[in-house]
Amino acid sequence: MTSLPLPFLRRTPDGVAEPINRAIAIERPIAIEFNGIGYAVMMATPADLHDFAFGFALSERLVDSAASILDVDVHSIAAGEVVRVTLDPSCGARLLERVRHRVSESSCGLCGIENLEQALRPLPRVTSTSAADEAAIFRALAGLRAQQPLNRATGAVHAAAFCSADGTVRLVREDVGRHNGFDKLIGAMAREGLGWDGGFAVLSSRCSYELVEKAALADCPLLVTISAATDLAIARAREAGLRLIMLARADAMLAVTE
Repeated sequence: MTSLPLPFLRRTPDGVAEPINRAIAIERPIAIEFNGIGYAVMMATPADLHDFAFGFALSERLVDSAASILDVDVHSIAAGEVVRVTLDPSCGARLLERVRHRVSESSCGLCGIENLEQALRPLPRVTSTSAADEAAIFRALAGLRAQQPLNRATGAVHAAAFCSADGTVRLVREDVGRHNGFDKLIGAMAREGLGWDGGFAVLSSRCSYELVEKAALADCPLLVTISAATDLAIARAREAGLRLIMLARADAMLAVTE
């Protein structure tokens, strides 16, 4: 279940008040374990959690491909959901090293030169290319809303979409968190063996540097976001050779130049 109806009192400027029921997006703690090690607790929509596990492992650089993820088990408990991920034993050293950094980061914030370097680790260069033109991007933007059932019902979640070169929306994942939504999309593509094939990604959010990093690590050739990017997001996109378009709306968009 991704939403639940709750009672509200709707008021208007002319003083009218009426009781209504409205769908509210569900947000739950999602605890993620890798090879029996507690790694993170994320606040997310409790849906598509297998996709989330794959995308999160890839975005955290714990694995290089979906083939290194051997199993995912999702368990519901009173407090939320537990996602237990089994990685190939060859990923063990990388997992332990990343856990060590995460413990340091969570205890005192991003402090010290080592942690700063971890926060802005070098990104791989994007090797894929997008054949999409402006018309394709506008077509994808026009078609995205119809692919967001949870947001239509609640008005409270983000979407991440994989679009083909002609602007057809091929795959969408929704979540209360923009990062989680993109991880779910990346994970779904990895699980289904989908490449970008000249297409691109559209995110119904602002463009932070973390989203740029996820795109680069997924070898996404073109990232389109509904709201604006930060300066660090633009710098990281340039570092990775990622095409970036922001403030993409029905009537205009801004292409970030070199």
